[in-house]
Amino acid sequence: MTGKIKRACAALALAGLCLLAGCKSAGGGLAGGGAVSRPAQVESAELQFTRPAPGDTVAIFDTSAGVFRAVLFPDEAPQTCENFIGLAQAGYYDGLTITRAEAGFVVEAGRGADGSVATVWGGSGCPPEYTDRLHHYAGALCAAAAEDGLSYSVFYVVQAAPGSVGQELADQMAAAGWRQEVIDGYAAGGAPYLDYTDTVFGQVYEGMETVDAIAAADVDENGAPLEAVTIHSVAIETYG
Repeated sequence: MTGKIKRACAALALAGLCLLAGCKSAGGGLAGGGAVSRPAQVESAELQFTRPAPGDTVAIFDTSAGVFRAVLFPDEAPQTCENFIGLAQAGYYDGLTITRAEAGFVVEAGRGADGSVATVWGGSGCPPEYTDRLHHYAGALCAAAAEDGLSYSVFYVVQAAPGSVGQELADQMAAAGWRQEVIDGYAAGGAPYLDYTDTVFGQVYEGMETVDAIAAADVDENGAPLEAVTIHSVAIETYG
């Protein structure tokens, strides 16, 4: 069994544990609309916790709830980044609304008003791009996998708060052979049960308070904010 398959199996085992424990709604820190207390900087050598370097590609999300910025990782997720960057530069995301806001879990967008999705390849999906260098830490920018296992235009930001990964889950990760650096990184919050299921291709480095505010919105029966949160634009720029 390859390392990738082992990690995928471990992720499935963690997912089963989380479904039993209700992890998707646990530890969000925004119940009742309260603010999330996040560390100004996570002390970790993991790629996602380092500040963008000059020359890095970043995405600036200008929404009706505020602005947040994410650094992209095209070396680790080249096809996913190609699709996202191409769609953003073509203006695909401009005017779309947040379609899912779940406090303690994710903020999601990328579907048209009719529920449609798109890619830069004429609608053909992108295969998952897994790597042990990128995980579903709080603030991770991810491509949502569709039922066919491929990703399209739908993206989400992990909004879990510090403390959302409890000791029981951390022990399960250790027993499954996860790196200690990854387990330590999840102390800042995250959704490890999504690792090796969806592609992580970026990380929010500024504006998580905007993501938190969106996640705290009152939602309808489908999980969409009752008061629409609109994406004005997604700009792709070079950091520095």
